Amino acid sequence: MTLTYRDWMNNRIVVYQKPACSKCRATLALLKDRGAEFDAINYYEVPLTADGLRELIEKLGVPVSDVLRMDEPVARDLKLAKRLAERQLTDDELIRIMVENPDLIQRPIVVRGDEAVLCRPPEKVTKFL
Repeated sequence: MTLTYRDWMNNRIVVYQKPACSKCRATLALLKDRGAEFDAINYYEVPLTADGLRELIEKLGVPVSDVLRMDEPVARDLKLAKRLAERQLTDDELIRIMVENPDLIQRPIVVRGDEAVLCRPPEKVTKFL
């Protein structure tokens, strides 16, 4: 059976990453070392939309708050811990905040088809190899 272009693209590994992130670099290195073909998307240069981030989170199968990096200075500035504890933020609001402040997005997120994994630790990427 021959794969169509669409099937091939849906099966392609895509890594959403920040080049300065050590976990991202380790994940990319692991993929390269294994000879995997993949696309790396720097979501600072190619920003995620709210719909795009929502789709990634759905593929991860986790609550929106699990993708939020609470140790970032901007999280403290926005008082996200307090606002979350007091249930002041909806999922849509959290997604909007993360899109506006990409440092708040956990990384790297690796996608293949309808599945995604947050590669913390980077070895989690082997799920797609």
